[in-house]
Amino acid sequence: MSIGNSPESPEDDRNFPADDRDSIGRALRQARVAAGLTVEEVSASTRVRVPIVHAIEEDDFSRCGGDVYARGHIRTFARVVGLDPAPLIEQYDAGHGGRPAPTPAAPLFEAERIRPEPRRPNWTAAMVAAIVAVVGFVGFTMFNGTDNTGGAGASADGPAPAPKATSAPATPKPVKPAPPKPVPSESAIAAVPQDKVTVKLTVTDDKSWISAKGADGKLLFDGLLLKGESKTFQDDERIDLILGNAGPIELYVNGKKIEDSFESGQVERLSYTKGDPQAG
Repeated sequence: MSIGNSPESPEDDRNFPADDRDSIGRALRQARVAAGLTVEEVSASTRVRVPIVHAIEEDDFSRCGGDVYARGHIRTFARVVGLDPAPLIEQYDAGHGGRPAPTPAAPLFEAERIRPEPRRPNWTAAMVAAIVAVVGFVGFTMFNGTDNTGGAGASADGPAPAPKATSAPATPKPVKPAPPKPVPSESAIAAVPQDKVTVKLTVTDDKSWISAKGADGKLLFDGLLLKGESKTFQDDERIDLILGNAGPIELYVNGKKIEDSFESGQVERLSYTKGDPQAG
C-alpha cells in the first residue's frame, strides 16, 4: 500500500569530502534524501532548473545569477525539504561577504510650484447678478400673489368638491412557508460521487510536503501544508500521492477514513481508485 523508500540511496553521500559535511549544499541534499524527494521533484516545487539544483547541492552558487538569486534559491529549497532557511542564509552571507546592502532609492525632486497672482474681484459681474436676483424675486412675488387670488375666487364660487370614496382594505396575501433547510451530514465528504475517486488530506500536527497527480499524470498539487490546512482532490480513475511527512496526515478516501498509522518523518507513496479505498 505504501512505498517509503527514498528515491536515492544514502550511499551516494560518499561522493562528498569530509570537510563539506556542514556545508549548505550538504545540508540541503541530506534533507532532500531524508524527505524521499528526487532532484526533479525539488525542481518542480521550487521552479529552479535541475542543473542549478545539482550545483547548489555541490555548493556551487555561480550558476544562480548573483547573491540575491542564490539566497532566494536556498530559501525555497530549504522550505521544500523541511529545513529552516534562516541558518543557511546566514551561513551563505558569512561565506560571501555578508548580506548585500540595499540599493539606495534615487532622490526625488519636486518641481517648484508657481503661485498664481491673486485675482481682483469683478464688481461689474457682482452688480449684474444682484440686479437679476432682485428682478427675479419681484416677478416671482407678483405672479404668486395673482395666482393665490384667482384660486381663492374659484374656490368660493364653484361647487363643493365631492367626497373621496374610501377604498376597502386590501386582503393580505397568504405567506408561503419557507422550504426546510437540508440537514448537514456528519462528514463533509460523506456523499462523494461514486463515479470518481475523492481524496481529502488534513494536516493535524506539524507540517507535511504533499504531491498529488491524476491518472493522466497531471499535477493536481505540489507544495507544503501547515497544521490545520486541508486539500481535496478528485479524478475519474486514480489519484497518486506522495506524503513527505506522513505522520501528521489524516486521510479520507471516497468518504472513508484510512486508519493506517503513518510515522512522523515517514515518506509514503500511495495510489487510490474508485469505490472502497484501495491502495496500489
